[in-house]
Amino acid sequence: MTGVLAVAGGTASGKSTLAEALSLQCPESIALVHLDDYYVPAHDPLRGVWTVSAGGHAILDWNHPGSIDEAAVSAAIDRALARPGVRLVVVEGLFALTLPSVRERADWRVYVDAPDDVRLARKILRKIEVQRQDPRLSLLNYLQSGRDRHVAHVAPSRAVADLVVDGTHEGPEMLAAVLGLVGPLLSAVPDPLSDPVPAARPRRARAVTPRTHQLPAAAV
Repeated sequence: MTGVLAVAGGTASGKSTLAEALSLQCPESIALVHLDDYYVPAHDPLRGVWTVSAGGHAILDWNHPGSIDEAAVSAAIDRALARPGVRLVVVEGLFALTLPSVRERADWRVYVDAPDDVRLARKILRKIEVQRQDPRLSLLNYLQSGRDRHVAHVAPSRAVADLVVDGTHEGPEMLAAVLGLVGPLLSAVPDPLSDPVPAARPRRARAVTPRTHQLPAAAV
């Protein structure tokens, strides 16, 4: 049996931390699909959604789901499911619960939640440390469009999650919560007679309302 886990949440909420923790837990059984790898080409003005940055430049709107190549995402999921030994495909990104091509194929849906101020601080620190970007520019872009895009396209997807985890907690704590969903699939012994192809995967029972996993308090 195989399954698809979709992990969504705002920028710098902890999505990648959770996805990587899962991958390290069962590296031979889990394949990762990062939506950040499937934006349309930034040099092609005829595709995606474009906006004007705080610096006055026309740029691809990285905070809009219309800038993701959904066909490429679907193809990536199919390739991952077809890989020998893979039992779980984890699709993580801002729009993992927004894009129909991902949401409708997901057997489990997780939303990583973190306060806006925490996410913004993490994002700015990342921009400074990794991209050497002026924090002033990051703040201006956030005020100009980033915040509104999150409210319009990311935050509403929390309502369709089977599980909401606290992104201010450490990776192992988030991992423990999610393993409550996917653990049985990962621990099941493959049966070559009853589990020959990826298509034969069971659908999960949908939760009526999203649930927030209660975890011990932890400072980050």
